[in-house]
Amino acid sequence: MPGGTIWLQFILCAGVITFSGSRLCRYADVLAEKTGLGRTWIGLVAVAMVTSLPELANGVSAIVWVKVPDLAVGNLLGAGVLNLAILAVADIFYPPGPVLTAVDRGHILAAAFAVILLGVATLALITRAPLAYVSIHYVSLSSPVLLMCYLAGMRATFRFQRRQRAEYLREHPEEIEELLYPDHKFGEAAARFGMHALAVIAAGLWLPRVAEQLAVYMGWHLSLVGTVFTALVTTMPEVVVTLSALRLGAVDLAVGDLLGSLMVNTAMLGLLDFFHLDGPLLLAVAPEHAGTGLLAIIMTGIAVAEMIYRPQKKVFRWLSLGAFVLAVLYAGNIILHILAHQ
Repeated sequence: MPGGTIWLQFILCAGVITFSGSRLCRYADVLAEKTGLGRTWIGLVAVAMVTSLPELANGVSAIVWVKVPDLAVGNLLGAGVLNLAILAVADIFYPPGPVLTAVDRGHILAAAFAVILLGVATLALITRAPLAYVSIHYVSLSSPVLLMCYLAGMRATFRFQRRQRAEYLREHPEEIEELLYPDHKFGEAAARFGMHALAVIAAGLWLPRVAEQLAVYMGWHLSLVGTVFTALVTTMPEVVVTLSALRLGAVDLAVGDLLGSLMVNTAMLGLLDFFHLDGPLLLAVAPEHAGTGLLAIIMTGIAVAEMIYRPQKKVFRWLSLGAFVLAVLYAGNIILHILAHQ
């Protein structure tokens, strides 16, 4: 297949995921309001889940259809690192000050569970035993551990946010929450949500096949394509949602989506293990993916440090010190991957 056609398909997938992913997030927000859920929970769970649909579809397709597990694992870990790098982009588009200073402290809890998830996955990639070697049939021990950690994290953050909301209403009884999207009907929102979800899934299913062809045509290593290029495309919904939320002044929605997507992407490693019928997924991939996992842990730690320290001013004109370090680490990671696979 000519190189121009491959790049055209890659760009088309990116366009579909970007457009439908952003619309999908909007209607997820509508459905959450109609069912009585709040924006904070939407950012961390619902929006994060729907913006992570491309990663899930891409991972299933890479394992079941293309038979390239390295592409699936590289995409999920690479997307997690990119989600953290997007925090630097959010900092640029938030003029009042460091964006992580403006968010609710409840995001620290989500980041802590993200570190736990990343630690489990990285240990399975580095040490292999017991998390990867101990298995039930073809599924390794790390997979149920990852899924249980994710569910525990979601339960803990939900209870924490509910407790915070209750305390706030006790202190401000006059506060009346405005109804969102009064002109939208539940049935219409559900139908549009489903339509855009199908578009995102379809593009995500086609993406790994295009990425594999692109890797062959360009002479790139598949782990490079998964960690950098495919991750960049499948993370575009998060970029769109983050910038849209910042324009609305919904900082917690933007940061919650990014941290929630990081948790979802890591937990998906456990879910995808059930689709890899040839044995434990993390035993079938290159150990070098552990480096991406370690980088994600370091970057999450930097984000947590800034959320706790809460600097009031940006060290640089457009970026806080934490955001600058996140951007430098992500750029360095891309450069090292390109140099390693030339």
